[in-house]
Amino acid sequence: MDVIRHLRFFVAVAEEGHFGRAAASLGMTQPPVSLGVRRLEERLGLALFERSSRGVALTQAGAQLLPRARLLVADAARFDDEARRLTEERGATRWGMTTGCSDRLLTACVGSLRSGGAAQVATTIGATTDLVEQVRAGGLDLAVIEHPAVTTGLHCGPVVTVPRWVVVPADHAAARARTAQVRTLRGLALATLPRDAGPPAYDLFRDLWRERGLDPQIVESDGDTALFAKVAAGGCFGVTTTVPTDIPGIAWISLLPDRIALRLRIVRRSKDEHDDAAHALDRVLLQGRKQ
Repeated sequence: MDVIRHLRFFVAVAEEGHFGRAAASLGMTQPPVSLGVRRLEERLGLALFERSSRGVALTQAGAQLLPRARLLVADAARFDDEARRLTEERGATRWGMTTGCSDRLLTACVGSLRSGGAAQVATTIGATTDLVEQVRAGGLDLAVIEHPAVTTGLHCGPVVTVPRWVVVPADHAAARARTAQVRTLRGLALATLPRDAGPPAYDLFRDLWRERGLDPQIVESDGDTALFAKVAAGGCFGVTTTVPTDIPGIAWISLLPDRIALRLRIVRRSKDEHDDAAHALDRVLLQGRKQ
């Protein structure tokens, strides 16, 4: 859990007295802010707000914690500013990539940035929502994110599709079927990134399976390493950009390739910033679509 990020939500809601206005002040939509505050309350074991149709009011516990939260958020901002200053002095390109991408695509991007002239490459791997926020705040120069996403105020490059495959337990019937069918996945849970990593893309992904008569239980999985472990343990399927390879306990199947392809795009603060880095990443993404 990103505590500072959730504390930032808490402070914004306390100052605005309303989730919608707090989200607008943060340059976000309301659902991730509401979810973030709920997760913070669950972590603390305390209710921070009393909610009503007119807005929200701090509980006694929330009022007592708010000054400390403000200090932590301000200290984190100063820390980021200092780290950014040090990074810029070293001439590093600060970029991020969404958690849903394969290690192969990640390292190819790093290599392309280096060959494109970057003196240093500082890489952040994270949820699309977090990467967008960091680009908007200046903590990252640019990022490769999953599309669709809320990118208000940022310059967005073209959408590029990268192949994904369905992975299932090696001993499951779907792995042995001559022709893969969605119905063979019934009974398996779906291991995928949590919704707050990128709500628009998550909802489209869920709808894709529902449209085909599959509404699986969701098991949260943060990246391919966790995904492969859950699938190999049995009971789950998932999708991955990692090309088919020999991993014990896992089988790759081709299913709905056009629909499950990962849609990516590059975001940066303006069209005129970091052109060389954006072109370097574009070359890798365009090559990745041919895997």
